[in-house]
Amino acid sequence: MKPKQKHELHIRNKHKGQYNFEELIIKHPKLRKFVRPNKYNINSIDFANPEAVKELNTALLIKQYNIVNWNIPKGYLCPPIPGRADYIHYIADLLKLNANGNVKCLDVGTGANCIYPIIGVAEYNWSFVGSDIDKKAIDNAEKIVNSNKILSKSIELRFQPDINLFFKNIIKKDEKFDVSICNPPFHKSLADAQKGTLRKLKNLSKEQVKEITLNFGGKSNELFCKGGEKQFIINMILESKQYSKSVKWFTTLVSKQEHLPAIYKILENVKVSKIETIKMGHGNKISRIVCWSFL
Repeated sequence: MKPKQKHELHIRNKHKGQYNFEELIIKHPKLRKFVRPNKYNINSIDFANPEAVKELNTALLIKQYNIVNWNIPKGYLCPPIPGRADYIHYIADLLKLNANGNVKCLDVGTGANCIYPIIGVAEYNWSFVGSDIDKKAIDNAEKIVNSNKILSKSIELRFQPDINLFFKNIIKKDEKFDVSICNPPFHKSLADAQKGTLRKLKNLSKEQVKEITLNFGGKSNELFCKGGEKQFIINMILESKQYSKSVKWFTTLVSKQEHLPAIYKILENVKVSKIETIKMGHGNKISRIVCWSFL
């Protein structure tokens, strides 16, 4: 059967259509044991199985981006690569860059997976500073970067010692960035995060799931924070005003449309000069990137 085109993905996204598991297995043989025909007799994996998703990501990074020795510690977020790639491509559009450009990007909360910097370097040859409040995540990201020559010259990791800050302690005096990106924690509490993970696993497996697979959903700081996504973004906007001349474009993912009015209100209060909202569609899920600038 001919793969269906995923028209909702960005035009430059390499992950359009169904995965070619035969090619992926050649690149990463460990994926083989997780691949089997689904109910449509098309090769797939169990996306509720964290080990299977991790091996799929490893294969995709090898095949599409020539990245080797990618790994994440047990319990850390294993991100969907197509959606992460979309964010990077839409930011390239925001910056009016369709080819390689001399861009410096700050990834707020880069995580142990370092996915955004990996894709940004591989696709556009950008340079990145990735920050995180989790020292173990920073250490793992550094291992990935140091294992790949293409990344080692373009990605720097910095530890954020204050969980309440985004830019202070990270942006150095007189340092300039073209753009900042961020994938905020979604939930307000551990209980809320656990409920969300159970729903996600149930939807993926189509069965009743009563226990959470610990290495599927991510660490606590990746999943939830006080006030959830909306408060996290509001706090980021308030702090961004202090760095209005250091970053040309501040951007963040916003998962819930209902958070947009409060976000726009804060942006109006801090007197930004430009606001853009970019819609992204992944399957049945719609998210958006909110972008603002003081320049």
